[in-house]
Amino acid sequence: MASAAEQLAANMNFGSFARATDLHKRLWFTLGALIVYRLGTYVPIPGIDPAHFAQAFTGQSKGILGMFNMFSGGAVSRMAIFSLNVMPYISASIIVQLMGTIYPPWEKIRKEGGEAGRKQMNQYTRYLTVVLALVQSFGIAMGLRALPGLVQDPGIFFVVSTVTTLSGGTLFLMWLGEQITARGVGNGVSLIIFAGIVSVLPKYIFQAFSLARTGALSPFALLVMAALAVGVVLFIVFMERSQRRLLVQYPKRQVGNRMYGGDSSFLPLKLNTAGVIPPIFASSLLLLPATVLGFAAAAKLPSWAQWVPSLVGQLQHGQPLFILLYGAMIIFFTFFYTSIVFNPEETAENLRKYGGFMPGIRPGKRTADYLDYVLTRLTVIGAAYITIVCVLPEIVTGYLSPQFYLGGTSVLIVVTVTMDTVAQIQSHLLAHQYEGLIKKSKLRGGKGAPAVRGAR
Repeated sequence: MASAAEQLAANMNFGSFARATDLHKRLWFTLGALIVYRLGTYVPIPGIDPAHFAQAFTGQSKGILGMFNMFSGGAVSRMAIFSLNVMPYISASIIVQLMGTIYPPWEKIRKEGGEAGRKQMNQYTRYLTVVLALVQSFGIAMGLRALPGLVQDPGIFFVVSTVTTLSGGTLFLMWLGEQITARGVGNGVSLIIFAGIVSVLPKYIFQAFSLARTGALSPFALLVMAALAVGVVLFIVFMERSQRRLLVQYPKRQVGNRMYGGDSSFLPLKLNTAGVIPPIFASSLLLLPATVLGFAAAAKLPSWAQWVPSLVGQLQHGQPLFILLYGAMIIFFTFFYTSIVFNPEETAENLRKYGGFMPGIRPGKRTADYLDYVLTRLTVIGAAYITIVCVLPEIVTGYLSPQFYLGGTSVLIVVTVTMDTVAQIQSHLLAHQYEGLIKKSKLRGGKGAPAVRGAR
C-alpha cells in the first residue's frame, strides 16, 4: 500500500504547480540569477585584445583550458570576468572535506559542532576560495603578460586589475550560488556549472551538423553519436536512481504505559557515492600536463626535447594513451573520494547510538565491516559506470570525428543536476500540498466545533 507521501506525489499536476506561489518566486529568482551569470561571461577583463586572445586560445582549446571553457560557458575563450567560474570554490570545498577527515581539529568540528560547526567549515571554504582565486588569477595575469601583443599595457596596473577582476568574479559567483541555494531551487554552484555547459550545447550541435553538411562527418556517424547521447542519458538516469537499501530495525521501548519504537527503516547506499568529482579530477590532472607541454611545444625546443610534440598529441581527446590514463584515474578517484564522503565506522556508531541495528549483524565493528563490504562492491559498479560514461564518448569521437568533442563528464553533470533540481521542485510541491491539507483540516475543525458545543 502506498504511503501518504507517495499518494500526494502521484496526485501532483499542473494545477498544484500553479497554486505554489512560493515555488514560482524561487524559480524566477533562480532564472534571474543565472541570466546575470550568463551576462557576466560576455564582459572581458580590461586591457587585453579579445581578437588576439581568441586566436591564441584556439591552439589550447582541447587542453585543460578547453575543459574550463566548457564549464564556464565560453567565458575562458573570451577571457571574461567570470573566467575562473566557481572552480576555485569547488577545489576549496574538496580540500576542506578532505582535511575534515584527516585533520583532527577540523574532524572534531565536523563531527561535534552541529550546525555551528557546519557554518564554521563553510567559512573555512570561503577563505580558501579567496586564496585559490588570488593564486590562479595571478598566474593568468602573468601568463597573459608573457604573450606578445596581447596586453595593451603589460604593467603592474594590468596585473592588479586582472587579479582583482577575476578573483572578484569568482567570489561574486560563490555568493550568487549560495543565494540560489537559499532563495531559489537546487544547488546554486551546480546550477551555475550546469548553465555554463548547457549554453555551449547548441554550438556543439550546430558544429556536428556543419561537419555532416561539409562531409567531414558522415550521416551514419552523426546518427551513431545521437543514439549514443540518448543511450548515455538513459543509462545515467538509471544508474543515478539505483541504490542498495539496507534494512535497519529499532527495538521497542516502554515509556510509562506506552510502547515506542519497534519500527524499521532503510539505509540507502547509492551506486555512485562519489558523484561527478572523479571525472573532473581525472580530467584536470590529465589535461594540465598536456596544456603545459603544449605551450612548451609552441616554443623553440632543443634537440633532446623533440619528443614533446608527439606526447602532446597522445594526451589529446580520443587518443589511446589519453583514454587509458583517463579510465584508470577515474576508477582511482571514485574509490578515493567515496572513502572520504562515506565513513562506515561513523555510520555504524550513529546507528548504535540511536538504537538501530541490522538483522543478523552485531552493532559496532561488525556493522562497520558489513557497511564497508557492501560499499566496496557498490563502488566497483559505480566506478565502472562512471568510466563507461566518460570513456565511451572519447572512443567514439576519436574514431568517428576528432574535430567534434563533447565529453561524458559534461553530460554526467547536466543529467545529475537536472535530476536533483527536479527532485527539489517535487519536494516543494509536496510541501505545498501538505500545507494545503493542514489548512483544510483546520478549517473543518473550526466549522465543526460550534456544532459540537451546541449539541451539548
